[in-house]
Amino acid sequence: MSDQKPAMTMREIREQLGNATPGVPSAIVQATRYEVSILPEGDINRSVFTINVEYRGDDRWAVVRHRDCLNAAGEWSYEMRSSGRDDDWLDQHRFDLGTAIDMAKKAAPHIVVNGHTALDAYRRTRGEAQR
Repeated sequence: MSDQKPAMTMREIREQLGNATPGVPSAIVQATRYEVSILPEGDINRSVFTINVEYRGDDRWAVVRHRDCLNAAGEWSYEMRSSGRDDDWLDQHRFDLGTAIDMAKKAAPHIVVNGHTALDAYRRTRGEAQR
């Protein structure tokens, strides 16, 4: 028979070192939104030419812009209230994170605002910066 104690858990080690409070669970940190744009941070037009990839639960992400949602075919459609969405709609508009980010990156240059694409805005502001 051994008097050896079982190995300590990481939580027990952190508590012993004073980096965690016994009886208080650790806070959970989770990213729930990514911004995707071809315009650099700080560009005056970035906010209007940005697509968001947003967490929707169950490891599924949506590619959204305003109230529109990108589907698997790369087309934008209005995102209905949750009560109006069936499983088929969700399967066409929810993706794993990698797929959602790839789709958003592909769509980003083609966002249109007032008849101009994000690529137009990028070229216009980049040209001004080089003068």
